[in-house]
Amino acid sequence: MQASAQILYQLADVHKQFLVGKQWIPVVQGVTAEIKIGEFAVLVGPSGCGKSTTLHMLLGLELPSSGVVKFRDRDIYADSTEDSRSDFRKINIGMIYQQPNWVKSMSVVENVAFPLLLLGHGRDEAHAKALEFLEKVGMVDWGGYHPTELSGGQQQRVALARALVHQPAVLIADEPTGNLDFVAGQEMMQLLTDLNQKHGITIIMVTHDLEYVKYATRVIQMLDGKVVGQHTGKEIENFLKVKRFKRTKHAE
Repeated sequence: MQASAQILYQLADVHKQFLVGKQWIPVVQGVTAEIKIGEFAVLVGPSGCGKSTTLHMLLGLELPSSGVVKFRDRDIYADSTEDSRSDFRKINIGMIYQQPNWVKSMSVVENVAFPLLLLGHGRDEAHAKALEFLEKVGMVDWGGYHPTELSGGQQQRVALARALVHQPAVLIADEPTGNLDFVAGQEMMQLLTDLNQKHGITIIMVTHDLEYVKYATRVIQMLDGKVVGQHTGKEIENFLKVKRFKRTKHAE
């Protein structure tokens, strides 16, 4: 793949194996893909297909067995250490998980401000920025509460504000609706879509649920550790039609 100023991530023939007992088990096999700045990319596939391992390699958490993972045309594992990759994440990536983790002694606004304090921002500046991002996700009125006092959907909105407060280059979401009911899940997906479309935030989301593929501008489909399809534009609609047809026929 050729480098481009518009490409944020590149994966080139990436493999990952794990040693289980005396046997090497291939989990990711020859993944080649790219994600451009401003896209809403959804990495989709069944449980155990290699999505999470691929995600961890994008985050700088899992060294590939072979192949290259580039961020802005730079190999994130070349001449790197765990500390340098940790700094890479703190600066460039906002992360939301299926289950948010909180500093329970801190209020909502203090939790959201915390990443800025880690980056060396002053307390007043971090507090003001936290309120600004809580406003963006509709949670500013809850700033004085503790996160565990909120509903699951509200907590995910706060987690989103925390992930974005340092204005990262990319937001990575790992099954962000997994613990939400249907309505809260749809509200979260609409919020992510608005952040992508109105504010140009690049999003990479991992999911096994085809329901959320319709929000994507790029779909990377995985099966058995391999990328078996990449879709953009109208191709996404066709992909969903085929999947729904197969699911209906299987139900019959």
